[in-house]
Amino acid sequence: MSFDFEARHMIEALRSGIPSRAVGQCFSEARPQLLEEIVSRLDSVVADDLSEGMVICGKYGEGKTHLLNTVFNLAHKNNMVVSMLSLSKETPLDKLYLVYQKLVSNTYLPNRLQPGFSQELSCLTPNAPLTSDLLLFAATQLETDRLYYLLRSLLNTDDQDEQFLLQTDLEGDFVTNLQIKKIYRRIFDEKVSFNVNFSKSKHSQDYVAFLSHLFKKLGYKGWVILFDESELVGRLGKKTRLKAYENMAKFLFPAKQLESTFSMFAFTSSYVEDVIESKKEFQNLAEVYPDDEEPIKSVMEAIVDAPQLDPLSEKEISEVLEKIVFFHGKAYGWQPQVNLEKMFSTVDRGGYLLRSKIRSAIEYLDQLLLYGVEGKSSFVQLSQESFAEEPVEAE
Repeated sequence: MSFDFEARHMIEALRSGIPSRAVGQCFSEARPQLLEEIVSRLDSVVADDLSEGMVICGKYGEGKTHLLNTVFNLAHKNNMVVSMLSLSKETPLDKLYLVYQKLVSNTYLPNRLQPGFSQELSCLTPNAPLTSDLLLFAATQLETDRLYYLLRSLLNTDDQDEQFLLQTDLEGDFVTNLQIKKIYRRIFDEKVSFNVNFSKSKHSQDYVAFLSHLFKKLGYKGWVILFDESELVGRLGKKTRLKAYENMAKFLFPAKQLESTFSMFAFTSSYVEDVIESKKEFQNLAEVYPDDEEPIKSVMEAIVDAPQLDPLSEKEISEVLEKIVFFHGKAYGWQPQVNLEKMFSTVDRGGYLLRSKIRSAIEYLDQLLLYGVEGKSSFVQLSQESFAEEPVEAE
């Protein structure tokens, strides 16, 4: 009996509900209209050398992460760098420097299985044309010129400890301004004075802009940034939620410094009712920023107007089930003799969520494989998202 381990990985990922790019690659036909819009936006980012973003919404367990993984694969096929991260208590959107750290550790270059881009930087030499371009960009196109001194020091130091410090700074473990000035002065015997004193809480977006320029100059067509579980913003306190929206704006409506970058935020469908309406977000904005509501207002409007992941049609569900039958057979070395109409009827009773139907279908096939007959589904519904605020903020 032969097994296809790639197919088994796919089935086990679907069974557990763990997001998988392999699943996104093989189950990418659903919701064609929304995918068509996303592909069109990606094409515009590449062709017009512009940056933009969008928000999508969907019910819990209805396929938001699956869609993000599909976009991940589409972007890589288009020779674009992809970063995908989930917002969390450890990665809150109101603190961009923490988001940047997670962003870097989850950045994948095309045709690379492991995240990271340090190997590309290690190939730079001090006098190469690409190096000159990066240094000029860092010196003139960002809010602070700190990255100019950091990059020039990194490319000219022969001290391994200094190399490690400067490299980790680029990855988001920021060193002090004084350390960079000391290193630069030791190497070039020049005193350093930043045009703007760098603060990680204010200037982390400079690093994001620098990466977007770096990826373009390395020959990639652009950069796609995917934010999952964005609804966790709703658990923040009032002022920190507004700060998180302000940081969202830097990706949804980016300044000119971001080059060929497409950002997508996935929210649960209940976010508008449970957070924006229930917590009176527009009123909060008017109270906290009475004279300057933009761009936060535009961000909230983008969430309200975001396209919804509608439940799959019967035809689309049937196509998904056919693929699950095919991959289940490959995964466990058997040839399922399945009445798809009967299977569909059984799966349809497993719950209204797409994730519920998929896991019910796999359980149905497991029972056929083990016992020769289908049994009753033991699957129970997944819980819903909660937006209770975390008691961590003093306002």
